[in-house]
Amino acid sequence: MGKLFVIATPIGNLKDITLRALEVIKECDILAVENTRHTLKLLNYYNIKKKMISYHKYNEKERVRILMEYLVDRDMKVGLVSDAGTPCISDPGYIIVKEARERGIEVISVCGPSAITSALSISGLPSNHFLFYGFLPNKEREREKILKEIKEKKIETLVLFESPKRIISLAKLIYKIFPLSKVCFCNDLTKIHERVYYGSIKTVLEELENNPYSYLGEYTVIVYNEYEEEEEKEELIVESLIVEAMVKNNLDLKSAVDYVSKNYKISKKEVYKKALNLKAIVRRI
Repeated sequence: MGKLFVIATPIGNLKDITLRALEVIKECDILAVENTRHTLKLLNYYNIKKKMISYHKYNEKERVRILMEYLVDRDMKVGLVSDAGTPCISDPGYIIVKEARERGIEVISVCGPSAITSALSISGLPSNHFLFYGFLPNKEREREKILKEIKEKKIETLVLFESPKRIISLAKLIYKIFPLSKVCFCNDLTKIHERVYYGSIKTVLEELENNPYSYLGEYTVIVYNEYEEEEEKEELIVESLIVEAMVKNNLDLKSAVDYVSKNYKISKKEVYKKALNLKAIVRRI
């Protein structure tokens, strides 16, 4: 019976691989990799020549059959490698590991880099307890539904992955649902152009919108929310957005309602209701 090694590889900087990972890669008979060209860069960097077979979300079921032959019939050592970080964590690998476990094949972890723990460690946000969700769905309505469910459960620290194309959209959604949250948006961790955006979600959203390069590189997002404070102040958030829109953009109240509703994806009915509250306060003054 062969062995299956689940091998963590660098999330950016190729020097972050462990000595043990390099040793195991050399010992393996074959590597099951998410992208052969991507893994080849790592192998070439360390002058390693190794037979590879592609293993990704579109061919997992087909490849499991072949890899089981290697493990069961040929007693081979198979290394499982994703493009970055640890396999099976928002990456392919679960099906082969599950099948190996059920067949009594030894599965060995070769631990190493992880975008989750790397981001948490530098975030400056509470990390004793956290929820890792990975990538949210692409559809806005589904994303909003999931975040609202997380809010209902009063989960304080949340970890997400996001593509650069949707990062500003995600920031706006977080601002809408967790308006008082503190966040840490980690972009291109360990790479040459690594950048971290830290602070209130309002501040970070503004930084992202003002940075012409924010659409480049992958993101690991940490969101921290204190619910008691939010419950006390949340009602003031929409009013403050209306006032801010009127002052910064020189808008009348009606135009400010349209602006806030459109840019922060809050129902126009809700924004209008808050605007009426503001109008009543101004009249009393």
